Amino acid sequence: MSQTNISDPNVLLVDDDESLLRLMAIRLKGEGYNVQSASGGKEALKLINTQNFDVVLSDLRMPGLDGLSLFEEIMGLRKDVPVILMTAHGTIQDAVEATQRGVFGFLTKPIDHDELRSLMKKAVSQSQGAQNGKWCEKIITRSMQMEQLLDQAYRVAKRDVSVLISGASGTGKELLASAIHKASKRADKAFVAINCGALPENLLESELFGHAKGSFTGAVNEHQGLFREADGGTLFLDEIGDMPIPLQVKLLRALQEQTIRPVGSSKQIPIDVRIISATHKNLSKEMEEGNFREDLYYRLNVVNITLPTLRERSEDIPLLARHLLKESAERHQVKVSRFSDDAMQLLTTCLWPGNVRQLVNVVEQCVALTHTPVIASHLVEQALSASEQKWPTLTEARDAFEQKYLLKLLKMTDGNVTRAAELAGRNRTDMHKLMKKHDLHSVDFKRD
Repeated sequence: MSQTNISDPNVLLVDDDESLLRLMAIRLKGEGYNVQSASGGKEALKLINTQNFDVVLSDLRMPGLDGLSLFEEIMGLRKDVPVILMTAHGTIQDAVEATQRGVFGFLTKPIDHDELRSLMKKAVSQSQGAQNGKWCEKIITRSMQMEQLLDQAYRVAKRDVSVLISGASGTGKELLASAIHKASKRADKAFVAINCGALPENLLESELFGHAKGSFTGAVNEHQGLFREADGGTLFLDEIGDMPIPLQVKLLRALQEQTIRPVGSSKQIPIDVRIISATHKNLSKEMEEGNFREDLYYRLNVVNITLPTLRERSEDIPLLARHLLKESAERHQVKVSRFSDDAMQLLTTCLWPGNVRQLVNVVEQCVALTHTPVIASHLVEQALSASEQKWPTLTEARDAFEQKYLLKLLKMTDGNVTRAAELAGRNRTDMHKLMKKHDLHSVDFKRD
């Protein structure tokens, strides 16, 4: 599990007394806190909606939005942020009511410096402890780059915005998406994932939006679809760059209107879903080539998180290898304790083009093949060689078939795109796009 250390905690100080606001800010800055000040509850809410704070320290009695009302608003946005209330009119009843509602602490003015220091320390410990909690326990790392990325992911998780995760295949995009869901206020609802490149267009549309009974051949029952399955929770759209343009249009409309219309139905159904999407493609290039809608890109890419390759976080390789070895040995009930020094050296110097997914595959093969408690280097070499000839993903297999199909079609029609499109049951525009995708040119197939 990652251990994230966050220095100089961010504190929001709220009080309608300007002189006390200045004095408290000086005190807290002297203790090493980053302090933002607000002169009232409404101003504080604006800051909370746009920035991340580890602790909120607020006056209880303020005109307009008072401290308790501010606390209730904060809980609706960020349940993990400790709120400490201050008052010059402190009573036992005030303190009891505040703590019963979930306020972290209660201070009476004039503020005792030692009491403030102690309470702030406990509040920060709780706030940062939430970041080091179980939300990212499946992400194994000691890389500073990954630590910073996880800190960003945790803070983004608290904002109910769309996230686009970029990164090469095998870097763990779905794992990060699931962790963001666990750290969000939607954690008690469903996390639903789908690979947009693994299904043909008509099936993908039905899977996402559902279909009405009898809407097409084989639709013997109503199907609610993944949007409705994820209602209140998170929908993870993996390989979003492979989504066909017609479906991109329907997805954009669903996100804009927060409603969906199942296939074969005229009924609009309201949805409350957070979208996290992922891609290994360069979507900027895809937009330039007309393969991805610009308006959808900006709707999905409110926050972008880019995962590093395994090679870029090479300090994690031994840590990951040992963790995966332990898991695999327990799963297969094999007494394997470690890699030999030569084997570990081989693992750490490999380029890992398949990233963490390839490392998982190599460790699994080593555990399956070893006859001793220590995995030798020749087993790692054998597993690495086998992993380079890996079984293709469904998307890779489909692309390979598509290319062969187009080659045969263009040869049959002597490069006549109109005729080829007719045989394929596609229009000329689609055919030209497919040919461009596979770098095929009709002139190369025309007979002399």
